[in-house]
Amino acid sequence: MTHAASIRMLKIVSILSAAFGLAMVLALATPLGTALSLFIDLAFLPLDGAQALTPGAASLMTAIGGGLMCGFCLLIYLVTEHIYSADPALGRRLLIPALLAWYIPDSLGSLAAGAWFNVVMNTPFLALFLVPLMLARRAALQTA
Repeated sequence: MTHAASIRMLKIVSILSAAFGLAMVLALATPLGTALSLFIDLAFLPLDGAQALTPGAASLMTAIGGGLMCGFCLLIYLVTEHIYSADPALGRRLLIPALLAWYIPDSLGSLAAGAWFNVVMNTPFLALFLVPLMLARRAALQTA
């Protein structure tokens, strides 16, 4: 993968992921709540309607989590635009630890909460960010 292609992919995934974070927040006051309840139920397989977005603490944590996801993905976009695009090695050194700092606690917390399938859903999401970073690095090393 070329460096330009990895920049493009990182930006697209960042925008879509930030939009998902915003959708989580909007789900608290719009019909998107139905879709988020389905997502929550899916994380706790089997898909049986037993879990749903509920008012109170769960809604607060959804608002906080959605806001953090939106902010984190905006930061990934900005690091990609202003750092990774000019200095790929520095960009990778910033982005990879940050992505792992999200993935590991989120996945361990999901397991502790009994939502093991969220780990399965997190893994391709992580890959959408890591793959362009790693493939562009490999391509740069091969041409050097």
